[in-house]
Amino acid sequence: MNRKTAGLLLMLFALLIFVTGCDKLPGRGNKENATEAGSEKDADENTETVFAVSVTEAVTGQIYNYLNVNGDVVSKTTVDTYPDVAGKVSRILVAVGDTVRKNQVVAEVDPSKPGMNYAASPVKAAITGTITSIPVEVGSMVSQQSPIVRISRMDELQIKTYVAERFISRMKLGQQALVSLDAFPGKTFMAKVVELSPMVDASSRTMDLKLDFVGSTDGVRAGMFAKIKIITEDKEGVVKIPSAAVIERFGEDYVFVIKDESSVERRKVTAGIEIDGKQEILEGLSGGETTVIRGQTLLEDGSLVKVVQKVEPLPVKDSID
Repeated sequence: MNRKTAGLLLMLFALLIFVTGCDKLPGRGNKENATEAGSEKDADENTETVFAVSVTEAVTGQIYNYLNVNGDVVSKTTVDTYPDVAGKVSRILVAVGDTVRKNQVVAEVDPSKPGMNYAASPVKAAITGTITSIPVEVGSMVSQQSPIVRISRMDELQIKTYVAERFISRMKLGQQALVSLDAFPGKTFMAKVVELSPMVDASSRTMDLKLDFVGSTDGVRAGMFAKIKIITEDKEGVVKIPSAAVIERFGEDYVFVIKDESSVERRKVTAGIEIDGKQEILEGLSGGETTVIRGQTLLEDGSLVKVVQKVEPLPVKDSID
């Protein structure tokens, strides 16, 4: 092989290597593979997300609103009994818990002074009732302003409580209340508001109020601690749903309503009473419409959904636990 032929072969070999390398450069792959990859990408972009949700039906019925407060059971009538004279208590004729009748002698006070002896002066019960306190002892020196015994009517009990200033506008005479006492677990007593203080305490920013028991109070005693739910509103014919169905976005309330079992409509609503996991809807929703109660965090108007659970609607008649 002469030198000229060898040079020509070498140039052809170099050209072949160059062409082969260019085919492997980025972006110069097989056109068919590129087309298939593009088609898969387009298919992924056109596939919409389907959200799994739980739903329930809005109902038209009753809803309560109430205020929780604590209070004490007290006697409706409590009277302190005072002596007619100043002196030394010589006898106490009753004990705490004794039942006495009006004008019954409960103690005696000796008004005698050094060098001057007088007959003991009887102290008589001012009312019929039960002795709840004896703040003196035999030998105590008392005046006519010193209470000797305290008598209460145990058959006339009521509850004394107070409410914070911000709730005063919700309080009205005659409002019903549910009362529970630790001494009677599982039992509920009924009461009603009978007295509202005309003033607000300037130091505590609270208003005193009193409630009378309605019905039997067998076993209830003055001094018991009471947990009270005062019913401030009782509304009929309202649309209500679980509170979990309402979400807030940009300062406004929304619910997601099922349109055709596979998509949702985002709907703005006006919320009313919200209590114990129940929400009143004033505007934007009707009874019988199905709303999403779980899984709505990422939903938008028109989102595709799959209903995985249907929750029982709220009871038409409301109850207070």
